[in-house]
Amino acid sequence: MEIAIIADDTKKELMTQFCIAYCGILSKHNLCATGITGKYIVEATGLKIDCLLSGDHGGEQQIASRIAYDEIDVLLFFRGTSDDQLNRERESNLLRMCDVHNVPVATNIATAEVLVCALDRGDLDWREIVNPRSGYNLRRQKKI
Repeated sequence: MEIAIIADDTKKELMTQFCIAYCGILSKHNLCATGITGKYIVEATGLKIDCLLSGDHGGEQQIASRIAYDEIDVLLFFRGTSDDQLNRERESNLLRMCDVHNVPVATNIATAEVLVCALDRGDLDWREIVNPRSGYNLRRQKKI
């Protein structure tokens, strides 16, 4: 599965701690993250993460684009609580893309734990059919 990770500046430490706690599960999947968040997680866990641009420089848009192409299966997005209008618009666009493409998204640690545990149990395997870069679809293309 392809998992995207984003954390507001005020939530980066929490996201890092979350990734430390669930490193065993996350290591079984392909991860991408906005730049600084990814850097923190890599340094703390050693997980292999595709670090994109930082959120303010287009990383969130890169993830939104991957969601639009059904290349992201789960989004872990620990949002901040500020009322900054620009941030709210970017967040709204990202969440709308998840709604349009049926991508499960967690915006807090409680929901993230539920999603990661579901991922580990195989409850989200249906995403393999949707994602064109999934192992399921790559194997299917080779047979055709």
